Amino acid sequence: MSDVELRADRRPVDPAPPGHDTIVILDFGSQYTQLIARRVRALQVLSLVLPGDTPAARVLELRPRGLVLSGGPASVYADRAPRLDPAILECGVPVLGICYGQQLLAQNLGGRVRPGTVREFGPATLRQLHPSPLTDGLEPEETVWMSHGDGVDELPAGFRALAATDDCPHAAIEDPERRIFGLQFHPEVVHTPHGERLLANFVLGVCGCRQDWTPRNMVAEHVARIRERVGQERVLAAVSGGVDSTVLAALLARAVPGQVESLLVDSGLLRAGEVELVRGLFAELGIPLRVHDASGRFLAALDGVVDPEEKRRKIGHAFVRAFEEAVANLEPVRFLAQGTLYPDVIESSVHGGHSTTIKTHHNVGGLPEDLAFELLEPLRDLYKDEVRILGAELGIGKAALGRHPFPGPGLAVRVLGEVTLERLELLRKCDTIFIEELQTSGWYDRVWQAFAVLLPVQSVGVMGDGRTYENVVALRAVSSVDGMTADWSRLPHELLSRVASRITNRVRGVNRVVYDVSSKPPSTIEWE
Repeated sequence: MSDVELRADRRPVDPAPPGHDTIVILDFGSQYTQLIARRVRALQVLSLVLPGDTPAARVLELRPRGLVLSGGPASVYADRAPRLDPAILECGVPVLGICYGQQLLAQNLGGRVRPGTVREFGPATLRQLHPSPLTDGLEPEETVWMSHGDGVDELPAGFRALAATDDCPHAAIEDPERRIFGLQFHPEVVHTPHGERLLANFVLGVCGCRQDWTPRNMVAEHVARIRERVGQERVLAAVSGGVDSTVLAALLARAVPGQVESLLVDSGLLRAGEVELVRGLFAELGIPLRVHDASGRFLAALDGVVDPEEKRRKIGHAFVRAFEEAVANLEPVRFLAQGTLYPDVIESSVHGGHSTTIKTHHNVGGLPEDLAFELLEPLRDLYKDEVRILGAELGIGKAALGRHPFPGPGLAVRVLGEVTLERLELLRKCDTIFIEELQTSGWYDRVWQAFAVLLPVQSVGVMGDGRTYENVVALRAVSSVDGMTADWSRLPHELLSRVASRITNRVRGVNRVVYDVSSKPPSTIEWE
């Protein structure tokens, strides 16, 4: 990799991996933008997300084979509505506008958008009007998912309608000469059953992308990029035992053997028995591991802190200081390697665009300005499921790759409110019971992530003949592919009953257990 530009927040701005056909997605604030990106990558084609108002010159630097304009919650008539650089539409590459993206196309190319009089949300029947490479292989009538108020009323010159619904005469449009397409519905969601076929038609057919975003290519390219960036310098790999950092350590060991110091910082915010488990895992992988106990530093930093964003910032600072302490007597280390993923970067920063910061990840927005290391983040262009695929290609076993995700800030963001040693120990006991029961029942591998949350409230209860006023614990289990969207897991009532009974009987200080039935969106997976 060539010179790395550092932004004000010290994050490296890496170019797209070289040699890949790429689809660029311009984000106008849709909750589904990352889902579009994942659908494209599922086709083994690299996708990258940029802010909707990214200048055309910057987009062209990535040499995209096609562009997708995402949806968004705004109206094109709003004073501060997201805009795109009009030159984007003169780039000569195929363009697909989805929902708000279609309305932007019409507005910028001389058409007219009608402010919503009839809002269309939910399933609708799409009827094809004309054949097109975009709709090739679809049935004459298809179920699609609508979510819009405004709609395209008058098509720009050169466009024609490809499909309509009862309330939307321009549900799909195209300009065949310029290869510009628009959809008023969302092909990326599961509620559009054949949406993946439509996206494949655009990405593989219209854009002609090669399917070269594969595990073997990913390993070779990431190894080459690490070697070019690191040279003969030494690397400190921050590991936690989770999937991301374990794959990170294995990738670094493959790329620059003998130059990596893998470090597990015991923050005091880990699950019960986690340090011993990680020691054993790294011993099996043949990767040397150093453990540094900094639990006192973290608990001191979190003393009296209740705001979740402040927790993440405090933890980010504490991690870096712990790393500095741990390597003080070692050979000089230039790089700090982290298992930052693409969703971490997207969720932590607005990137100058129109999406909202969901939460600051401790390793993205929580790093101090006087960082003594140069950051190395080889996985920051990958999603969680891609990291697991990469890990399998590196020879990591299913047991390690199948572990549930665990947040970098640890149990600090699962102890809602103030974090104390007493509350951490109480949560560890509850969490251990929940995970044990999931493993015993065979449900652990059937859910994406499961954990307990200690709530900052107490409730009245009765134990024996006495009144209690004790803590409430929430159980959370979700099903997902990449963590960008998730549905709550329908665990058997018998299993939930058994977990709740064990917790209230064995964990002193808890008298009530509840189960979280929220999906993402609108909720996030973690509570903080």
